[in-house]
Amino acid sequence: MIERSGYIKPANREKIYHWFLDITKRLTERQMLLILAIVVGALAGLATYLFELFLHLIKSGLVNWFDADTFHILYLIYPVIGIVLATLFVRYIVRDNISEGVTRVLYAMSRRGSNIAGHNCWTSMVGGAVTIGFGGSVGPEAPIVLTGAALGSNVGKLAKLNYKNITLLLCCGAGAAVAAIFKAPITGVVFVLEILMLDITSASVIPLLVSSVTATTIALVLRGFDPIISVTLTENDIFQIKHIPLFILLGALCGGISYYFTTANAKVGKLVRSIENQYTRWAIAGLALGVLIFIFPPLYGEGYEAFTSLMRGDKYTIFENSLFYNFREIDWVVLIYIVAIIFFKVIAMATTNAAGGVGGTFAPSLFVGAFTGAALAILCNMIGVEVSIATFTLVGMAGVMAGVMKAPLTAIFLIAELSNGYGLFLPLMIVACIAFAVGRWLDPDSIYTKQLRQKGELLTHDKDQSVLVFLKLDELMETDFTQIKPNNTLGDIVTLIASSHRNIFPVVDDERHLLGIVQLDDLREDMFKPSKRKNFITNYMIQPPDKILEREIIQEVLPRFEANHTWMLPVVDKENRYCGFISKSRILNAYREQLVNITQ
Repeated sequence: MIERSGYIKPANREKIYHWFLDITKRLTERQMLLILAIVVGALAGLATYLFELFLHLIKSGLVNWFDADTFHILYLIYPVIGIVLATLFVRYIVRDNISEGVTRVLYAMSRRGSNIAGHNCWTSMVGGAVTIGFGGSVGPEAPIVLTGAALGSNVGKLAKLNYKNITLLLCCGAGAAVAAIFKAPITGVVFVLEILMLDITSASVIPLLVSSVTATTIALVLRGFDPIISVTLTENDIFQIKHIPLFILLGALCGGISYYFTTANAKVGKLVRSIENQYTRWAIAGLALGVLIFIFPPLYGEGYEAFTSLMRGDKYTIFENSLFYNFREIDWVVLIYIVAIIFFKVIAMATTNAAGGVGGTFAPSLFVGAFTGAALAILCNMIGVEVSIATFTLVGMAGVMAGVMKAPLTAIFLIAELSNGYGLFLPLMIVACIAFAVGRWLDPDSIYTKQLRQKGELLTHDKDQSVLVFLKLDELMETDFTQIKPNNTLGDIVTLIASSHRNIFPVVDDERHLLGIVQLDDLREDMFKPSKRKNFITNYMIQPPDKILEREIIQEVLPRFEANHTWMLPVVDKENRYCGFISKSRILNAYREQLVNITQ
């Protein structure tokens, strides 16, 4: 079956595949899903290890030889090289959008039947490693989440599963990737339930647990037991009741910072993408990113080393390779430096992604949260209120993450698992919940869902809304209505009525602009009177109660029927050209059919 070179002949591969399908037919659906969840978890764990290994090799070869007490001009050059390489890789090899990994996963679930292209099993890893390794100020989690989701999706397709089970395996892959990269299996499960919004049932949670535990086990075997953020809390870091007011303040502060995070990311990204010429975009974005990293070296890459140092109470490591290295022991300089990094990290992240880099916002939100908590702790210590920098740094990470992603549970369990800091559960809950509430009040959408919700492409825990996401206006629109001209007479229309099975007629001009509609009920009284046959049809024309634009989403269309007390509305384009009609009954029938399909 296998040649000496290790290559499996296509004919033999086909036999193996059919043997696999034959085996799975003998299993119950639950047994098969559990086995496939283990397979997906193992693949996601291995992919995470390879991704981190590749990233470490690039990063260590580029910057680990720098002297700590000197700044390096290469910080100006590396980010440009990384962005150019990532952009060329995506444009000429991938030829697909692999940025914003979590958003791509959500889009695949709602618009592509949970179908993720096979190349995403490796392309996101390469693009992300090159971007981050060369200094792109983004996180590795989004590329690896997209990789894990792609592995789950493609395993499900190979096993010929239905949409529901492919979606479950997709989520198993995404959760397993998160679990593997952080060595935090509970976080992987909660991430899927809270951010990818999978249904919470035993049929879904058990495969998620199995895949997350499998991926974590692979990560522990290959990378050891040390967490990605290595910090040990001491007796001085124990939560104290008297600090609750400070944690409330930190929660509100994190909520405000999270709003800045999402708003600045959107605005900076839009500004960079507005530069049409690719070379100009590379030059401007690369220069801006290079200058920021040159001035603030902690902005290089995902920044785990920087905020890990802060959690250990080491305020001086973040000044390595910095212009401000000689001022590292002055408290107010440290505070200003940290606050500046908080604000510039978001700009660096948005610039990296918009310029063509491949990365996510997961790690940057942790980074900004850590620096926010550290800044408050340092300020308190400066004014004589002794607090633990490690505690506030950890809790701040959960706060900003909860506000940015609108996922407080994921934030709480992630920090608790990373730090073995279950003793911090109360301050984590206080800060994460307040930050979530403030962030949601300022902006109800997370950084992942904003664009999808605006386009009506977001699945939620609301079953009605989720089913409506799958319905498309252009597929439900009816176009078999007889169009009439404004110069037609009643006699002309009587002839048309004989061959039409509709009781509504759109009136359009020569350029198909919708002028109004004519209803059969309004013609009945005169259509059999010969003296009325020469009346122009415009005498009977009325304006529709409302018009639907051809690109509107179904979620916005349905309330219009209720508001206008009608069952049929015309669809037009932006120039008011007639396209067809959409009926409430057609939408409701399609809704029922889609609900059955999803359930099955």
